[in-house]
Amino acid sequence: METVRYWIWLSQLNISPKARAAVVRDFGDAETAFRSEEGSFRGRTGISAREAEALELRDLSETDRVLARCREQNLTILPITDPAYPACLRQIFDPPAVLYVQGTLPPVDEVPVLAVIGTRRASPYGIKMSRDLAAQLANAGAVVLSLLTQGADEAAAQGALSSACPCIGVLGTSHEVCRLPIAREVARTGAVISEYPPGRESMKHFFRERNRIAAGLSDGVVVVEAPEKSGTRLFVMDAVEQGKDIFAVPGNADSENAAGTLSLIKEGAKLVTDAEDVLEEYRVRYPAFFSEDEPAAVKKPAGKHHRTPPPNISAPAGSDPRIAPPNISASVGSDPRIAPPAKPPLTDDQQRILDAIGEFSTHVDDITERTGLPTARVLSQLTLLEIKGLIRRESGKRFSKNCR
Repeated sequence: METVRYWIWLSQLNISPKARAAVVRDFGDAETAFRSEEGSFRGRTGISAREAEALELRDLSETDRVLARCREQNLTILPITDPAYPACLRQIFDPPAVLYVQGTLPPVDEVPVLAVIGTRRASPYGIKMSRDLAAQLANAGAVVLSLLTQGADEAAAQGALSSACPCIGVLGTSHEVCRLPIAREVARTGAVISEYPPGRESMKHFFRERNRIAAGLSDGVVVVEAPEKSGTRLFVMDAVEQGKDIFAVPGNADSENAAGTLSLIKEGAKLVTDAEDVLEEYRVRYPAFFSEDEPAAVKKPAGKHHRTPPPNISAPAGSDPRIAPPNISASVGSDPRIAPPAKPPLTDDQQRILDAIGEFSTHVDDITERTGLPTARVLSQLTLLEIKGLIRRESGKRFSKNCR
């Protein structure tokens, strides 16, 4: 519990992801940083003068209040160094330093996790499809992830729970702010998680920040209903950037709620009408999960993999590839689920991108121009190559090869 205090302290500071990663890079863990000599944070790469001042305060008073509230609300605290912290989350940009968990987290690094999402203003058709798809996926052994908002997301959680299977809910608020009864039901059989501690005031941008966590936990995203401009569409773009599979349920051509899903299909998302359309992708890629005699039954865990997104889903206008933090999982020890294979297999796109990266660091725009691939696909494949340990990100949107 003493170690947890310092991770909460670090996660609560008003500093950038880059600064937080620099602290871990330079000190190894939060407690070592907290106990370092006065002035230790000044002049370090990635830490501004203002951020160094915030770190130098070394105030644990709010941390202790958070711990007390977590005990009152029966929340489990998972710092990033905890073995139970999902390994797949350690690999994303700005991984949460701490997760606050209500319930029991399913083995997300060992089974397929599918996010089923859609608009808050779902039609009766959207509600039915969300519920039915989630129930079918859960019955097949996949873990359903829901954003636990009203409409399609809530229906997805209901569908998973109707199958008596664990479900994951990801909040864009602290636990105490979430008022949906479905959240309590999800926590009884699965887990509801948040990176925001009890007592944290909610902000609008929290819901966008939540997307990176939900996408990081998921293997694929099933979009049921979404207008052309919506939060659902933003979530898809975050998932594409992480290299996740995108599936979309078609709707009426003249329906506002179907405009977003139809656009996704045009851009390369796989059209699905039932869970089998989703599961067949994982049956091919993860044969150990599915028995030939029992096509919809999980056979045994095989470890989470990262896969290629649809080819032409475009990133939001003006989006930039983000700078990844240092390998924060190094302090956890050698976890076989995290380490990439020595010589990972490459797709044609990945080989083209590797060939486009010269002997020295190469700007992402030059990589895109040399390969002739869509920008969104280049960004997602760069993420996958980084996960495989073949390249590394550098400042200024540049990439370099690692020695193989």
